[in-house]
Amino acid sequence: MKVRLASPKEAKRLWFIRNQAIRHGCKNSYDPQTICNWTPDEMPPSYIKMVENNPFFVAVNERDEAVSTGFLNLESNSIDAIFTLPEYMGHGAAGLILDAIKAEAKKRKISTLTLDSSPNAERFYQKHGFTPIRHDNYYSALAQANLACIHMKIAL
Repeated sequence: MKVRLASPKEAKRLWFIRNQAIRHGCKNSYDPQTICNWTPDEMPPSYIKMVENNPFFVAVNERDEAVSTGFLNLESNSIDAIFTLPEYMGHGAAGLILDAIKAEAKKRKISTLTLDSSPNAERFYQKHGFTPIRHDNYYSALAQANLACIHMKIAL
C-alpha cells in the first residue's frame, strides 16, 4: 500500500470511505440515528473544498483505488479525521496516512497537532503517540447531535 495526495476529482470516493468507516467503526460509540444523520450518502458541497484547500492524503491499493483517507486541516493545525474502508482496517493504511500527515505538518513547521478522536479510535491514536487531553463533545451539524470525543495532541 502506498500514500499519495488526493485529487478533488476523488471527493465522492473519499466521502464514501468516510461514511463506510463511520458506519462500521462507530456503531458501538453512537446511536444508529446519529450515525445515519452523520453519514448522508450525498456529499455536502463543502467537502470538496476541504479536499482542494488542505493536504488530503489517501492510501491506495494495488489498483490505485483510495481505501483510506485523512487530511491536515491547515486552518486549525489539526487532523480532522482518518477513515478506512472496513475491509482494509487492520492493514496499516491509517498508520500510513497518519505518518504522511505528520510529515506534512513538520514540513510546514507545525510543532503540535491536535485531533478529536471518536471513542473507538482513541487507542489507535495513542499507539501513534497522541496524548489524551480531555473527554469532550463535538457538535456535528450533519449528525444533529453532540458526539462524544477525546481531544488529543502530539508534539512533532
